[in-house]
Amino acid sequence: MTSPDLPAELKAALDGKLRGFSRSDAAGRAAVISKNYREGRGSTTIRSETDALAYALARMPATYAAVTASLNALVENRPDFAPKTLLDVGAGPGTASWAAAEAFPSLTGFTLLDANAALRTLALDLAHDSTRLRGIGYQLGEARAALAKADTADLVVASYMIGEIGEAQQRALAELLWQKTHDTLLVVEPGTPAGYARIIALRAHLITLGAHVAAPCPHDSQCPLQAPDWCHFTQRLQRSRAHKQVKGAELPYEDEKFSYVALTRAAVERHPSRVLAQPIVTKVEVTAKLCTPEGLSFAKMPRRAKADYARARRWRWGDAVIEES
Repeated sequence: MTSPDLPAELKAALDGKLRGFSRSDAAGRAAVISKNYREGRGSTTIRSETDALAYALARMPATYAAVTASLNALVENRPDFAPKTLLDVGAGPGTASWAAAEAFPSLTGFTLLDANAALRTLALDLAHDSTRLRGIGYQLGEARAALAKADTADLVVASYMIGEIGEAQQRALAELLWQKTHDTLLVVEPGTPAGYARIIALRAHLITLGAHVAAPCPHDSQCPLQAPDWCHFTQRLQRSRAHKQVKGAELPYEDEKFSYVALTRAAVERHPSRVLAQPIVTKVEVTAKLCTPEGLSFAKMPRRAKADYARARRWRWGDAVIEES
């Protein structure tokens, strides 16, 4: 599995950009930018190199971790998937492209799309000395217009960008994303009820157009969760000193909550159940909330069933698990 931490090349490139950068100024800018992203208001406040760097410090590590966790789940269920081309929609500073490059050594062609000039400039600067991403193509333009002109790709990724599109346009964008998907589409959104709602609407619509779920769901059926519950996951990542300064944080780690779906052209053979919350472990039993091929389940593994109990104790939120009879 790919590490959720930024790769060494990317860390080095960011460190180079941060020399002489005012962390106190960045902290104020980053707070506004991060709030906008979580509320789905996008990158409109990012207008300068300083803004772009503030965003990269505040949000790039968490976005990278969430996309990487989603890609790890996809790889686990489709170990033979070896895409050659990537289309990164709403690419920002190129976070998802870096994550995909780490997850798939097979990738050779990278196309990035975004409407923000400052983030495009930063992405190209960060990729300049990379062995894998040096030759990326980055098209500047509004998502739907740029996407309409793009070639299809084996892997299409749209991370933290569906919420930037008005509700009336989201279905049309989903269809266009799917049209450009030769094999697999990954969509990642904030792990909020609103982010989940966008994911589940896109999932349902694209299934009607022939898509199949590769992860996280173990089925193509309707989501069994009922409001106020929603499907989301969490990924822990380590904070660098600069990251803590910009976030105004003391803890050495951050837990990023996210929702995602990976959709494929062909049905996926491997459909393990998915752990939907951190299991509750007591001396008597382990209780785990699972999404199974048959629907929602609350599995209980009593301590007297030693093997099952020991196995369930190792389960973590987001894990794919095979339930043994």
